[in-house]
Amino acid sequence: MARLLCIWFGAGLLRPAPGTWGSAVAVAMGLLIHRIGHFPLLALATGLVILTGFWAVAQYTAGMADPDRSEIVIDEVAGQWLTLMFPSFGFWMMDLPAETFPYPGWVAAFVFFRIFDIRKPWVIGRADRRHDTAGVMLDDLWAGLFAGVATMIAAAAFHIPMML
Repeated sequence: MARLLCIWFGAGLLRPAPGTWGSAVAVAMGLLIHRIGHFPLLALATGLVILTGFWAVAQYTAGMADPDRSEIVIDEVAGQWLTLMFPSFGFWMMDLPAETFPYPGWVAAFVFFRIFDIRKPWVIGRADRRHDTAGVMLDDLWAGLFAGVATMIAAAAFHIPMML
């Protein structure tokens, strides 16, 4: 069960770039979760996948020399959903219907998350260099946090001039 969760039901086995595939699957699932239950359901699902990820990664990689294996993408799912929570919260606060998740919002969330996850600046890289099971999850959670902020900054940069 831990392996199935770590590879996110097979998404981590897709090649090339399993992390990007995991993120793409996460965006599709995140949009569906948002549509079903808006921000509150996405926040709940994100919290559950984070907790599950820490458990599953520790279980699956126990005894492995390098726990940060490319097929493990539950960390991408957690980080990507964390990123998606930022625009989802904005739409929820604006009382927009759950069917609303405009095209640029989720694309920006995906692109920013992949940039931060691949480039690994500052604390993201430090978490990645831990080379332990917690580091597998933590670097993507930091990347998700930074990508969420970047997504909101990009949205503000686009929308504020339109309101003037």
